[in-house]
Amino acid sequence: MLDDFFIRAVVGGVGVALLAGPLGCFIVWRRLAYFGDTLSHSALLGVAMALLLDMNITLTVFIISVAVSLLLILLQRRASLSSDALLGLLAHATLAVGLVVLAFMTWVRVDLMGFLFGDILAITVRDIIIIWCGGLAVIAIVSLIWKSLLASTVSYDIAVAEGLRPDLSNFVFMVLMAGVIAISMKIVGVLLITALLIIPAATARRFSGNPEVMAVMASVLGAGSVWLGLEGSLEWDTPAGPSIVVAALAFFITSVLPFPKFKK
Repeated sequence: MLDDFFIRAVVGGVGVALLAGPLGCFIVWRRLAYFGDTLSHSALLGVAMALLLDMNITLTVFIISVAVSLLLILLQRRASLSSDALLGLLAHATLAVGLVVLAFMTWVRVDLMGFLFGDILAITVRDIIIIWCGGLAVIAIVSLIWKSLLASTVSYDIAVAEGLRPDLSNFVFMVLMAGVIAISMKIVGVLLITALLIIPAATARRFSGNPEVMAVMASVLGAGSVWLGLEGSLEWDTPAGPSIVVAALAFFITSVLPFPKFKK
């Protein structure tokens, strides 16, 4: 039954981990960690706009994240700045604007800690339905653009030569990232979403021999991090979202430790 808050948290967290795995792999392969960070920072602006306009928070965060992605593409074509500089500008600008907008709304009480670090233990059955339905849609779309996205990650020119339309797949990837940010915000918060995307994928890279295996391993490691993090949170009364990230970090540290080799 989903009446127990711990079971609801596990089911919701595992759903986020499963969809974050494949996208996290592309973030690692493409060295786009700062892009994920930028979208997660922009989520707070989405929260502020949702409260100001009395809209659904998840939907508004998704819209703002897509808008920031499109703005990044536009600035990359017109501004004489590096991608890192543009990402830094957008990340901190959207975060600052979001906080300023929230400060002006004195009639609204906002749990900033909940949005920044998540509140997975307060997840509802409705949230679980949104996470799993959205997650299945994300995974289905990723499977459709997998070949094009992977080819453009290896070589953009080769992807164009093979007629795989890498520009379209890259845009779809950005939209999917926005969807993941919106869906997972309640789980680990806007400041920790990038960690949940990157750390399991970075750990899986140590043990996988091909991209498909890495994507599956990243999802499994993310799900394991959710379980261990929630168990640790209950055991030691620590914040659930950060505990999940710490569990993922523990997996990564274990993967890079120099284990001794025993002679036969």
